[in-house]
Amino acid sequence: MLLGFEHVGMTSGNLDQTIGFYCDLLGLKLVLRKLHARGELAFLDTGSGMLEVLAPNADVARSRDVPPHEAGIRHMTLAYDDVDAIIARLEEAGVEVVERPRDAINQQFLKRLAFVRDPDGILVELVERASGR
Repeated sequence: MLLGFEHVGMTSGNLDQTIGFYCDLLGLKLVLRKLHARGELAFLDTGSGMLEVLAPNADVARSRDVPPHEAGIRHMTLAYDDVDAIIARLEEAGVEVVERPRDAINQQFLKRLAFVRDPDGILVELVERASGR
């Protein structure tokens, strides 16, 4: 029996910047940070699943978007009660906004959405859920 979503793993070029972005700006909670055989590892809790972040002992290239004809994860999505407010906060902090807040196409699931990039260039979607979700 499925219990729920646990975590997704990602790579960071600078763990301090990644923690600052996801925790200080987006509201995730740092629950573990430790040295690892291949670098440093952190777990950031969203309240409904976690991000496992590895900062390897190596140079890390900036993330690239997955082309439509290639399998892969295109973005991660975090839900908020006010997308416009979180985007204003991120803009004030100098975060790259890829797509400003707009009404969602899938109104049965989502009300509004926007897209930003994290410090490594990973695309992050920010959404307001539709009522009843």
